[in-house]
Amino acid sequence: MRAVKSTNTRPEMIVRSLAHRLGFRFRLHCSNLPGRPDLVFAGRRKVIFVNGCFWHGHDCKRGDRAPKTNASYWRAKIARNKARDANARAALAAAGWDVLVIWECETKDLEGLSAELSDFLAAPVA
Repeated sequence: MRAVKSTNTRPEMIVRSLAHRLGFRFRLHCSNLPGRPDLVFAGRRKVIFVNGCFWHGHDCKRGDRAPKTNASYWRAKIARNKARDANARAALAAAGWDVLVIWECETKDLEGLSAELSDFLAAPVA
């Protein structure tokens, strides 16, 4: 477990690189915001979370995989992660922030991801 990183992961680096290439500037891992978002666009009041499919319980092939050993522990852990993520998104929305969640599996399609980032970040602040 010690080798599992929470920051500067490959999916996060892909999203950061794309956002930077699109001309957007951001802050990283702002600890004063709920959930400590991966990318924070303060002037736009927008945040992006880059979630690993397994760790955050995505419904893709990788996220649906269940460990064979200590299964009850992992089910409970992933359920806690999902609940924590939902609470953080709700708190950010209540504070007036727009939230985008990018899943690890979505980083495989760079063109689609680039379009999604452009649409999210170029949209006017709500």
